[in-house]
Amino acid sequence: MNSIDPSKIMQIGMGFWASKTLLTAVNMELFTFLAQGPKSANEIQKNLGLHDRSLYDFLDTLVALGFLSRTGLKEEANYGNAADTDLFLDKNKPTYIGGILEMSNNRLYPFWGNLEEALKTGQPQNESKNGQASMFDAIYADESVLREFLHAMGGVQAGNFDFLSRNFDFSPFKTMCDIGGSGGNLCIHVAKNNKDIQCLSFDLPPVAPIAEGNFKVFGMEDRIKAVSGDFFTDDLPNADLITMCNVLHDWGVEDKKMLIQKAYDALPENGTFVVVENVIDNDRNKNAFGLMMSLNMLIETDKGFDYSLSDFEGWAKEIGFKKISLMPLTGPTSAIVAIK
Repeated sequence: MNSIDPSKIMQIGMGFWASKTLLTAVNMELFTFLAQGPKSANEIQKNLGLHDRSLYDFLDTLVALGFLSRTGLKEEANYGNAADTDLFLDKNKPTYIGGILEMSNNRLYPFWGNLEEALKTGQPQNESKNGQASMFDAIYADESVLREFLHAMGGVQAGNFDFLSRNFDFSPFKTMCDIGGSGGNLCIHVAKNNKDIQCLSFDLPPVAPIAEGNFKVFGMEDRIKAVSGDFFTDDLPNADLITMCNVLHDWGVEDKKMLIQKAYDALPENGTFVVVENVIDNDRNKNAFGLMMSLNMLIETDKGFDYSLSDFEGWAKEIGFKKISLMPLTGPTSAIVAIK
């Protein structure tokens, strides 16, 4: 007879301890410093400006959690990055995904402290709660903040974009337009791995110079163009393939359907619409990350939420899409493929 124990309850219930330890290390750029090579606790202390108290507790917690390696003990110890933190949390590497963790530490962590209030009121708990600009207004008003945000979004999706660009069949398409294309990361991956497709990255005007700079870095300016516009007020550019990545979940049902309709209108007959999201499983009991992302949309937006394939099918078939399928990507993320 299996015994029941409380370990899962305690692990999840106290999970914010581990989360905040990692987020703090990322925010202080510990892993970027250690990418230079192993360092003593004293060297780390001086570089990060840490107090004597709990210095070893902090570093050894990161060892126990698997984020650091260590030789020796306490005064004789040298600390180095684990393989994954060295690859993904060193700011000087193109594989850096810490931008989303920095945002989690500086913005989301305190906002999630008000989840109960959000669940009872249905209202966002971010900057807009105190009469400040909404998340998107604040981000797009400051170029340095916008650059950091686009870098964070591009980094966290890099694995999914690479997987999609290599495993989805792009051969039937001559043109692709990524709506809400951010820094153009998806277009870069697709153009790099598919030589015969021309790409457009569609986003608000402040994004264009950032995206164009990225295209030049990768030598893709002849294959990818940045197009400025507002998907609420403008028609979408015509293309054989239209993509939206982490766009639909920001909005309520009516705006979701409006954006799906605009994609439908911009496609030719038999054109394809691909949506990349943390799609919730139809039974709503497996993709915990997708469900928690939907709670994050409660925290961050007025009406946004994540959704299942069956939810999307209902909206898309009402608009006229005739064939809809799901392509798993990496982790909790999937691509919904809808054919006009």
